[in-house]
Amino acid sequence: MCGIAGYLSKTSTDEPIGRVLLDMLTGLARRGPDSAGMACFRGGTDGTSVAWVRLPTDLDPVTAEAIVQERLAGLAEVRSLERHGDTVRLQLWLDGSARDVSRALERPGEDFEVVSLGEHLELVKQVGAPGGLAATYGVAQMRGSHGIGHTRLSTESKVDLSHSQPFWAHGAADIATVHNGHITNYDRLRRIYEQQGVRFFTENDSEVIGVYLADQLGRGRTLEQAVANSLDDLDGSFTYLVATPDLIGYARDPFALKPLVTVETDTYVAMANEEIAIRAALGDAGVAHEPSGHVYRLWKRRASPAADTADAAA
Repeated sequence: MCGIAGYLSKTSTDEPIGRVLLDMLTGLARRGPDSAGMACFRGGTDGTSVAWVRLPTDLDPVTAEAIVQERLAGLAEVRSLERHGDTVRLQLWLDGSARDVSRALERPGEDFEVVSLGEHLELVKQVGAPGGLAATYGVAQMRGSHGIGHTRLSTESKVDLSHSQPFWAHGAADIATVHNGHITNYDRLRRIYEQQGVRFFTENDSEVIGVYLADQLGRGRTLEQAVANSLDDLDGSFTYLVATPDLIGYARDPFALKPLVTVETDTYVAMANEEIAIRAALGDAGVAHEPSGHVYRLWKRRASPAADTADAAA
């Protein structure tokens, strides 16, 4: 089962992305009652990055927060820190890379986990129905240009924050994925990446998609090339969505075994397992389309107003 949703505004970088995704996920909630999450992408930023870090449950939160700040010394200036349950949200001026931050915080034998990190990305997730995201994180107020969301039905692995989606492409800033299906060559891919020093935080096969895309980008591929390659390199029944600061899109397995519907108008692109979720959030505009198997598609977000002005001046 599981529900996946995506939305891109064609006209603005300051849309109520959180509200749109929340409405879509609410329409898909029966597909995944175990957990829910969303990744929203802001247009312009002030140069700071946002990190969400899961704290170990065997440490008191004050001690865990102090450890986080100590390990970030020399890599980032912590501008603010807010605790939300077992996680903290940090606003950072980065001096190191996303991978440097991950390695500093996520030491072997410990339970710190960087849930997401990016200059444009705001990723939140938790156990429970989509409505909990509004109560805990105020997602209805999140604004930006595009985003993706997920509601999960656990079929093989535990139900907790780490196993929930979206997944951050670990170590690569500002990349998030959501997935419906089963990656059947997950174990083989995981062994390959672990031999390269990649750390996995779950037994959820969906986690490998972001790791795969990050590896492809690290080898010099564009995101479009990476997504195209995934159609052949990933086995199983899968439909996944991917989002970066500039792009959003989907990929489907050769047999299109997992449902996906897209609606595109002059002002937005929306994607979900079921058309009812799109209509609940956005109304009846546009014609629904079901992509065929072994296909992918990416859409590029519009430039920010500042970038438009700069382009015009040039």
